[in-house]
Amino acid sequence: MQSELKDQQNLRIIFMGTPDFAVASLDILVQNGYNVVAVITAPDKPAGRGLQLQQSAVKQYALSKNLPVLQPEKLKNPVFLEELSALKADLQVVVAFRMLPEVVWNMPPLGTINVHASLLPNYRGAAPINWAIINGEKESGVTTFKLQHEIDTGDILFNQSVAIRDDETAGELHDDLMVTGATLLLKTVAALAAGTARETPQAQIKAEDIKHAPKIFKEDCQIKWDQPVENVYNLVRGLSPYPTAWTLLNGKSIKIFKATREHATPSVAPGEFISDNKTYLKIAATDGYLSLTEMQMEGKKRMDVEAFLRGNKL
Repeated sequence: MQSELKDQQNLRIIFMGTPDFAVASLDILVQNGYNVVAVITAPDKPAGRGLQLQQSAVKQYALSKNLPVLQPEKLKNPVFLEELSALKADLQVVVAFRMLPEVVWNMPPLGTINVHASLLPNYRGAAPINWAIINGEKESGVTTFKLQHEIDTGDILFNQSVAIRDDETAGELHDDLMVTGATLLLKTVAALAAGTARETPQAQIKAEDIKHAPKIFKEDCQIKWDQPVENVYNLVRGLSPYPTAWTLLNGKSIKIFKATREHATPSVAPGEFISDNKTYLKIAATDGYLSLTEMQMEGKKRMDVEAFLRGNKL
């Protein structure tokens, strides 16, 4: 329990995160005067052709603000746990980081909170942004909650909904939720510091058919054309720009980044294409066509459909 109210200066916060999505949340805490006593992020990893060690986006930001950085390989390492305990944090904030052991998330007096890119309890898991679009949702959002044993099941503190546009990609929704999540985190931390935050157990929320957001693998990204074109269109949006929907065209793998859909009775079988070899390339689903606008053939650069057709006569 909290023994005294805290403000920006004396509330000691440890921030945990790795990718760009987390940087906005860390930045809003720093810009609003909160005392971030340390940042925990992933170890540097080799990347690119030269396999040069690459720092995470969160580490790069933390160093630019002269924030102490810890990069443990293992979160149960006794040396790391001693360093963490010595920081005497009141609160830990987790945004796009890995799963924490209880010895870590249960350490601060105010606990550990997470920013999750969905309206919990729906879309628990590693890929909530992707699955919301793949499933054709019209709304997503962000939730802040207290960490507990099972992933994404802790008591909810606040949430904020965000509309999904009909043509929005996962990359675009990611950027929308990144900003919304940072703002919601600021509201959450202020409420916890003031002692006004209320926790709502997810078990009390009626969710008869909870939708999940498991990790996405390459086989999940292959387009199955024997289904409605709307489903195919949503899969392309939900996997763009990464990890990207793909299909085989003339025996070669092709990634599809952007497309439009056309509801019409196809003149060819599902999975077959029609093209004028100049301006359009359409692939048939069961009740229409997916018209490709940006794609990438294996071994080639990403390009629009006209550039693709100039170099690849079908």
